[in-house]
Amino acid sequence: MINLDYQSRTPIYEQIVTEIEKYVVLGIFKPKEQIMSIRELAETLGVNPNTVKKAYSELERKGVIQTISTKGNFISDNIDNVVKRNVDEKIEELKRIILELEKLGIDKKDILSML
Repeated sequence: MINLDYQSRTPIYEQIVTEIEKYVVLGIFKPKEQIMSIRELAETLGVNPNTVKKAYSELERKGVIQTISTKGNFISDNIDNVVKRNVDEKIEELKRIILELEKLGIDKKDILSML
């Protein structure tokens, strides 16, 4: 289910983080749903378990997943923050792109009409 681009300059662990966040935002992964163990996902993707461990640590730091000792990894029951952060990041990216277009001499009205 997780798609990786092995030719990309984006590190594999970041791609895993992005893919899992995307599935949470889209509602494919539901709150409190158990996800694959580090070892299982590493085998499925054909990557080193340490890469998946790093991705899971980042997801836990962001509040996307929770690790419950001896039970496994679960999607957080508070995914509203994940969705909000994801939307906020996209808005910031759009603002940055609009600023770049304005520096190229394109009027804001023209940019909005193109969108």
